[in-house]
Amino acid sequence: MPTVPESRRKLPKPTPAELELLRVLWSLGPATVKDVHRARQAERPDVTYATVLRLLQVMHGKGLLRRDESQRSHVYAAVQKPDTLRTGLLGDLIQRAFAGSGKDLVMAALKGHVSREERDEIRRYLRESGDE
Repeated sequence: MPTVPESRRKLPKPTPAELELLRVLWSLGPATVKDVHRARQAERPDVTYATVLRLLQVMHGKGLLRRDESQRSHVYAAVQKPDTLRTGLLGDLIQRAFAGSGKDLVMAALKGHVSREERDEIRRYLRESGDE
């Protein structure tokens, strides 16, 4: 049976807590548990080292992270780039919440979830890409 390349394999959706750790890893790059814990504590002082370790181990088991075990302290890295994960999550949200309509998603976002500055940035993007 042929193996599916990692880039084409369907990965599980991260939980909210796992997504927070992915954000940390995307900003730090490959990092030890200690590094991730320290960065996470800057935002949530109540998060424990044991919790971060357990989540990273679970995420590795689910295939969301790679783990380099060649050093005494294991180094974790995200398998997917942020844009790849966001695109997948967004596609799932569009299917589940908006019956497959990207327009309905955008309209819902524009009704109170987008600041004036963000609207201006969206307009500029549409003008520059020739879509407006």
